[in-house]
Amino acid sequence: MPLPADRPALDLLEAHLEALWDGTGLPLAHDPVALAAEGRDELVHWAVDRLRRIPREPKDVFTRHVGDLLTEVRSRRCPWNAAALRLLGDTYTFAATGPRRYEDWARDVLAVLHRSVPDPRGWIRVDGDRTNSARHTAPAYPFDPPDSSELPRRLYPLEAEAAVAALAVMAEEWQSESAPVRARPDLNSVLADARTLLDRYGPTARYWTNATAAASDPAPDFVAAGLQGTGSHGFLTSAYLNGLDLLDDLGLIAVNDDEVGVFWSFGAY
Repeated sequence: MPLPADRPALDLLEAHLEALWDGTGLPLAHDPVALAAEGRDELVHWAVDRLRRIPREPKDVFTRHVGDLLTEVRSRRCPWNAAALRLLGDTYTFAATGPRRYEDWARDVLAVLHRSVPDPRGWIRVDGDRTNSARHTAPAYPFDPPDSSELPRRLYPLEAEAAVAALAVMAEEWQSESAPVRARPDLNSVLADARTLLDRYGPTARYWTNATAAASDPAPDFVAAGLQGTGSHGFLTSAYLNGLDLLDDLGLIAVNDDEVGVFWSFGAY
């Protein structure tokens, strides 16, 4: 399917907003705002106009408003982005998709964990550690993934509905969770967002998790157990960096012929 005509303009706009939000300046030779303003998409024009109206000082307020604008642009851009932000935007999680380039899909998963490949569709990633200085010490931070030959041995296959449930509980916190997914009045909406994310990979997708409950059952009830009741084989670094110990994790991997999706929840103290 051909790319939408205005996708380059939206990509440039997102890159510009992200650079402003990170405080890294403008990394491109041309002004993305000027280029984006030439686009035909109403979202582009709306976002550029709103950006121009944000006062540049004080700087911390400007940065916060730019971050809010970036989130809004990403949410409006496509339903998948919106579902990802609703489900995972408030918890310590990682969500990214990369291209399927190898018969051994574990190699593709490692490329995603190391942030060495882009999303094939230009959709968002949920990755609060993308610019974390801890990555200077541990490049895949917060992960310390095994080699591709070892990675599948730490994973168990999941049925599709169990994969939805595993992703849904990533909306919870590992510590002091006051509203587990199973008790939320919007449980059906949470599950619907998880299905939207996994529908991306199609009906033939296969799923794996590091949750030990799946060792004997490919359909464990993650929602009933809750995030805090889920044990797993750890994929995280044991290094103490930037004041954080990483002790808990739950991961979900989706694989089809074209893409690999990686979703992970972290417990940090």
